[in-house]
Amino acid sequence: MLDLKRLRSEPEVVRAALERRGGAASLNRVIELDQQRRALLPELEALRAEQNAANEAISAAKASGESADGQIAAMSEVAARAKALEAELHGAEAELDEALALLPNLPEDDAPAEDTVLRECGEPADFAFDPRDHLDLSGERIDIERGARLSGARFAYLRGELVMLELALVRWTLELLGGHGFEPVIPPVLVREEALRGTGFLPDTEQQIYRLADDDLYLVGTSEVALASLHADEILEAEKLPLRYAGFSPCFRREAGSAGRDTRGIFRVHQFDKVEMFSFVAPEAATEEHLRLLAIEEQILTALGLPYRVVDIGLDDLGASAARKFDCEAWLPSQQRYRELTSTSNTSDFQARRLAIRMRREGGKPELLATLNGTAVAVGRTIIALLENGQQADGSVVIPQCLVDCGAAAVLPPAEA
Repeated sequence: MLDLKRLRSEPEVVRAALERRGGAASLNRVIELDQQRRALLPELEALRAEQNAANEAISAAKASGESADGQIAAMSEVAARAKALEAELHGAEAELDEALALLPNLPEDDAPAEDTVLRECGEPADFAFDPRDHLDLSGERIDIERGARLSGARFAYLRGELVMLELALVRWTLELLGGHGFEPVIPPVLVREEALRGTGFLPDTEQQIYRLADDDLYLVGTSEVALASLHADEILEAEKLPLRYAGFSPCFRREAGSAGRDTRGIFRVHQFDKVEMFSFVAPEAATEEHLRLLAIEEQILTALGLPYRVVDIGLDDLGASAARKFDCEAWLPSQQRYRELTSTSNTSDFQARRLAIRMRREGGKPELLATLNGTAVAVGRTIIALLENGQQADGSVVIPQCLVDCGAAAVLPPAEA
């Protein structure tokens, strides 16, 4: 959520920033409603002062034995006007909150207009054979048919060696992140609406979110939602920052509107597991922390031996809460192109304002902090990249040593015909 004080003091600066990402359409309505609300407040305060004066006059008349009928009639009229004005004020505030919630975060000045490739790292393998895709390599270890029979399209059973590969991948990642100061967390995956609104996923992406029919609860599409809300309505001491968390959880997305080649296999599914990084930092440390998260993502991809590229995401694809976002895309031999594997976003104080998360410096007043998030490992997509980049001519797959050390098989045998 944007700062109303800044909207009042620098409306043209805010407008120019929002116009860069095509989000200025609702700004005029926000300013109009804010002005309406601010005009109503002194009127209501004046009426309340009249009510207080009328109450004092009534008390004085009754104490002296005089009739208070005139004062009572006057107070009733003032009270009616005040009640009507209160209703108008509450309506304006509710509409203002809704309009303000539709405004996206202000992008960083350096955020590009279009996706920009910053660098490519690692050399894609030059196979002497036609590379197979992850489904051909896995066989029934990724059981799409039985998953669909159980739950419908875009669900799968993960079986056999791939289960051990996932567990090794998650364990290795959490241990690596622990070395970077991230506390491991297994958060709830069912959250209330205010958590999704607080992180900006509502009202921006409601078409992608699963909601329970009989409860006011939603399934998260990322543990970012739960991790951001970990300190909702709290004031954190500045000397304890940064606070860093690594959340592991299943994630659920409707994937409404997606179609085509991505529906084959487990690249784009309704349920997947993920390790997510989340940071709470002082505002002035946000840019440095963002680069830190990106560096960790690159460290993970490099250790896994996956060729990748880093993309500075264009304004149209930032998402409502991000001021800037970087994606890491891994090379998939079967598609002969890079595909998104991880993402990291600086959300500045956008989420903190919505969730009322503040920090206090020594001797100072509470102020908003900054929040950032980054994918450490999207398990399903990482398994795809590991299978395809580690494949051998006979259909077997060589697994990186760091995962073997955590319990994965060194070589996955070819899928059964």
